[in-house]
Amino acid sequence: MAETTVTSVIDSKTVLTHMDATNKDEALQELATALSNAGYLSDTESYIHDVYQREAEGSTGIGNYIAIPHGKSDGVSRIGVAIGILDHEIDWETIDDHGVKVIILFAVGSDTEGAKEHLKLVSLFARKLGRDSVIEALLKADDAEDVKAAFNN
Repeated sequence: MAETTVTSVIDSKTVLTHMDATNKDEALQELATALSNAGYLSDTESYIHDVYQREAEGSTGIGNYIAIPHGKSDGVSRIGVAIGILDHEIDWETIDDHGVKVIILFAVGSDTEGAKEHLKLVSLFARKLGRDSVIEALLKADDAEDVKAAFNN
């Protein structure tokens, strides 16, 4: 099996750029809808509920305008990720007290396999998000190809 890379996980159908959501709820709903439309979710409502359950345990705003919300959920039919790029900052609980402009929403099942894949995905993305060049490119991304290119930085 080929090694999983960030760009191999990114599905152009679940990348939304120039989002105009005005708050966390709208942004999560838009991204979850994209995941659902692309066949990653079997139950969008229960998935969103599980994401909020996880948010209640601690903020997913990792600073530098990035949030990585996620929730292990029975509402996930296959593992995926939705990426949202906003043109403006929205309020989000973050470690650096800035808002968020880039949202990377993980969809993973609640079974053991899902948990293992989830950890792999988060660490793959976290390594990339630790680089300023990646974040700068993400903030300027106009489309899914730009987003993929940013993660190749």
